[in-house]
Amino acid sequence: MRHDDEPPGDDPSLDELLMGSARALRRQWASGLGPDLSPHDARALRVVGRHGPTRLGVVAEHLRIAPRSATDVVDRLELRGLVTRAPDPDDRRAMTVVLTDEGRAVLAEVDEARRQAGAAFFGVLGERDRATLARLLARLDAGGR
Repeated sequence: MRHDDEPPGDDPSLDELLMGSARALRRQWASGLGPDLSPHDARALRVVGRHGPTRLGVVAEHLRIAPRSATDVVDRLELRGLVTRAPDPDDRRAMTVVLTDEGRAVLAEVDEARRQAGAAFFGVLGERDRATLARLLARLDAGGR
């Protein structure tokens, strides 16, 4: 499989293949989100949903963005009624981010869109190939930490 930006005859490197596959999966997943939720906002919603009431710093850390950028993301989610801010019970100077009922419903839709996109994307592989790929990716993930 040759990409347009590669000289003829050069096979793509493993990193190019992996990144290209990740982009293709992300595009497929994003198309199931609808026009009113970006993939970045969906990831932030998943972080808040996974960690329960959480501080903005935790959201920023998991999204690998600056805390100020996390504030912007949470502001967008709050404007849509998907999250709310509440005082941190352990530190009254800090605020936590909490999913609303609407946020939980949208998160369930996001998770379903992600499952469907993954099933469609990896459906071109047989069960044995999927198991091998999962094992290899887990090993790479563990080695990169």
